[in-house]
Amino acid sequence: MPIRSYREAPRFGALYARTVRAALQPHEYNGHGHELRLELPHVTIDRRHMAGYCEVTGFPPGTTHVPVTYPHVLAFPLHLDLMSDTTFPFRPMGVVHLANTITQHRPFPATATLSIEVSAGGQRPHSKGTIFEIVSDVSIGGDLVWTGTTTLLSRGPGDDSVPAELLPDPELPPVAQWRLEANLGRRYASVSGDRNPIHLFKLTAQAFGFPRQIAHGMWAKAAALSEVRDLLPDAYTVGVDFRKPLLLPSTADFGYRVGDDGHIDLTLHNPRTREPHLIGQLIPAH
Repeated sequence: MPIRSYREAPRFGALYARTVRAALQPHEYNGHGHELRLELPHVTIDRRHMAGYCEVTGFPPGTTHVPVTYPHVLAFPLHLDLMSDTTFPFRPMGVVHLANTITQHRPFPATATLSIEVSAGGQRPHSKGTIFEIVSDVSIGGDLVWTGTTTLLSRGPGDDSVPAELLPDPELPPVAQWRLEANLGRRYASVSGDRNPIHLFKLTAQAFGFPRQIAHGMWAKAAALSEVRDLLPDAYTVGVDFRKPLLLPSTADFGYRVGDDGHIDLTLHNPRTREPHLIGQLIPAH
């Protein structure tokens, strides 16, 4: 498997320019997997940047350990680099973020030096196109401590016989109501680097068919986990489905439930229609 190694993360300006060029080039899915692996072998965490991330997502800014969703932000430049590569089998623009799964094998301090690897995962049919995955692995001293799988939909000819891959909606009573400001997408974009126009302004979101800007799915996952941070075990897997777009500004009802076996159900719903924005499930490692 070919490996592309970086001394530092690729710059977002160049990455977004490549993404636009990749979207304009003739491109068709050819049924083959993408075998390029990207790596950042020596990553040190900028504590001020992590504090800014904590502030916008709800984790304590002074935490000494890395919030479970923060490595996704560190790996995100490599996601863009991979998807904008000329050999990648899908157009990067217009993909839909369906789900995200994170496995934390153990908590790790913000002072650790990390090695991050990103590669393409599995591909499978969907009723509205093709699902593909981006897999990120974080290691410390050769030991795997964190894995994230981002599940994306490339729209196109689909297979209506394929059942939907959805977590069950437990319809939990709300324990908190979030009031989300219009600038939330811009605030999260400033720390995550994800400046997709659908998250930034009403006009840029309307250009892609949304009535106004929408919250980032990974912000919603981070904010949900920050609500239950005192209940999180050291090692676990947490998966979420991103359902209805979370428009900004708006309110959303957050709920959670702890099962007898220690698993945690997470929900984020529209308080008026009860339509789900996020459904999640956390399974402790045993």
